[in-house]
Amino acid sequence: MEKTDIPTTESEWKSKLSPEKYHILREGGTERAFTGQYWDTKTKGVYKCAGCGQELFSSDTKYESGTGWPSFFEPMDPEKVETLPDNSYGMIRTEIRCANCGSHLGHVFPDGPQPTGLRYCVNSASLDLDPETGS
Repeated sequence: MEKTDIPTTESEWKSKLSPEKYHILREGGTERAFTGQYWDTKTKGVYKCAGCGQELFSSDTKYESGTGWPSFFEPMDPEKVETLPDNSYGMIRTEIRCANCGSHLGHVFPDGPQPTGLRYCVNSASLDLDPETGS
């Protein structure tokens, strides 16, 4: 989806997204651990932004972090995921958003595996998995 296809008003976002996806993507909410669609998915493919369809993460970088959310050690392209400081709830964290539509994805932490040492902890509701079809 190109930037021109992205909703421009909150009412457009509300009509495009389910209430849960709207709360997470547009209001920065978080789904409960171990409840999201993709937290334990092993399916190969590409994880796209549920707000705009931009490709964000490859299943090749997904790993089991034990946190109950889909976790990746790097995005497909660092330019597609923006980071912002998040000091809410008395914590110091780094929020991650889709660089294309600004939707909230989750947070990134410095406790992931090598080669990056990062854990991109993402809400399942922020993602749509495009499975590999094979050849």
